[in-house]
Amino acid sequence: MTMTARTRIARLRTLALTGITTTGAAAAALTLMPTTAQAAEATQAPASHAVTVSKKVSASDTRAASQQKTGYGNNLDGWIKQSLQIMKAKGIPGSYDGLKRNIMRESGGNPSAQNNWDVNAQKGTPSKGLLQVIDPTFNAYHVSGTAKSVTDPVANITAAANYAAHRYGSIDNVNSAY
Repeated sequence: MTMTARTRIARLRTLALTGITTTGAAAAALTLMPTTAQAAEATQAPASHAVTVSKKVSASDTRAASQQKTGYGNNLDGWIKQSLQIMKAKGIPGSYDGLKRNIMRESGGNPSAQNNWDVNAQKGTPSKGLLQVIDPTFNAYHVSGTAKSVTDPVANITAAANYAAHRYGSIDNVNSAY
């Protein structure tokens, strides 16, 4: 497969990301599929976009290689287990069930989910990742030993759990949008 074909596939996947909408204390996942026009646009993506997408694929490959070293899969189960290991070492409370319940409510398990329509997004800081963390919260509660990227699944989970521990005592105590 050529780089151009990979770029096109990555662009189509990007267009088909899961979004989250929050109404009151409840969140619902929506699946966004590319329209015919978006699919056509993906086949004509500019070269500068191709470079950006290839960097994202490279970062994903790096994350997958890193997770192979830890023995955890590059999937939701693996990300949660890796986060729990880091949380335990750093004294951050939380359980597998509490993390997974909140992840499924916030992003449907999609590490690339981004909320572009809530109050945070309207203020210029959309919620991102598995646990829908805004950049300032991620930066304030980032846990050393994880990637410095809000969309990195393990970094997102661990920072959100750290925030929840400080605000609610544990991610296990969070039962709605937080």
